[in-house]
Amino acid sequence: MAEATPADSTVQLDKIPVHVAIIMDGNGRWAAARGLPRLAGHRAGTENLRRIIRACVEFKVQYLTIYAFSTENWERPTDEVEGLMSILEQVIDSELDELHVEGVQLHHIGRLDRLNRRLVEKVNHAVDLTKNNDRLTLCIAWNYGGRDEIVCAIRRIISDGLQPEDISDDLVSRYLYTAGIPDPDLIIRTSGEMRISNFLIWQSAYAEWYVTPTLWPDFNPEEFFSALVSYSQRDRRFGKISSDCGFAEL
Repeated sequence: MAEATPADSTVQLDKIPVHVAIIMDGNGRWAAARGLPRLAGHRAGTENLRRIIRACVEFKVQYLTIYAFSTENWERPTDEVEGLMSILEQVIDSELDELHVEGVQLHHIGRLDRLNRRLVEKVNHAVDLTKNNDRLTLCIAWNYGGRDEIVCAIRRIISDGLQPEDISDDLVSRYLYTAGIPDPDLIIRTSGEMRISNFLIWQSAYAEWYVTPTLWPDFNPEEFFSALVSYSQRDRRFGKISSDCGFAEL
């Protein structure tokens, strides 16, 4: 597939998604193809994230959500899970100051209860330090699952004593981890897998999707731009009448 690049002046972005979410898939396959351990793929994926964050800032995307560690990922081998936790801690230690200077606000979505105390403290510190930044909001889905998020929201709604007649879409949204954050306009999945993988299943109801066979460590800013071009060419109808025809389409 030919990729449009930011330098391609013939391509115009008619609209930019406010919120892009990414399922960063393919780190393990990237490493295996090179005869490397899986953690080397995760480290390469982390390096690539820096480039995509810069691209989001360049193209004025306001929110970026990354699926970094799911509630199901605890079932992976212990050494891989421990390695991923170590990578998260290293990234906070090495990148936080620069992200703060660059105006990136960090937001965690998911559970913190299975993380060790030191890591929880670092995550909370990062969120608190950057809470007033407004150049880009980076939401990190760590120990996150879409079904678990909805279950937790229901429990809190019941705990707060709300009645059935009080329940609405807006109210449920206010009880999710993403409360106050707009739903994603565009979801990108790398590595070519055609599934949602329990990611933002409430919030993605009307998101546009861009699926690429490119493995996450190789998903560069040029292909990110291609995803934005694809999005800008979509006719988002939200169940209403298409602008191109006189009948209702989903």
